[in-house]
Amino acid sequence: MPIPEPAAVATELRTAMGKLTRRVKHEDRIPLGQASVLGTLDRNGAMTTSDLAADQRVRPQSMARSVGLLMEQGLVVRRAHPTDGRKSLVELSPAGQAALEAERGRRAGWLAQAIELELTGEEREVLARSAALMERLAAR
Repeated sequence: MPIPEPAAVATELRTAMGKLTRRVKHEDRIPLGQASVLGTLDRNGAMTTSDLAADQRVRPQSMARSVGLLMEQGLVVRRAHPTDGRKSLVELSPAGQAALEAERGRRAGWLAQAIELELTGEEREVLARSAALMERLAAR
């Protein structure tokens, strides 16, 4: 069997990953933009609204609205910035942490079930090795 061309593999992989990502997102209960903000706060800790906007590549006004919605839902809280009295930090609330963990659990649960029902043991081994390869590509 000939070795596939990198461009062909890239096209197939991008298409398959896009379909899988959309299918996993179908399990979401929190809107994508809000889940992304919660995930960023979980990974990075407390941040200013401006830093969140830069991280998410949106305008500060748009992020202020998103943070406001998350605050109304009790998923994030604001606290004073420790060194700059003009700024405040946004951080996950306990409810936000719980909602994020539930969201991640729904996604992983669906995917684990699909893997169990659709793939043979040998295919699972191939997929596990492929995940490490995708991580390596993502780090490039």
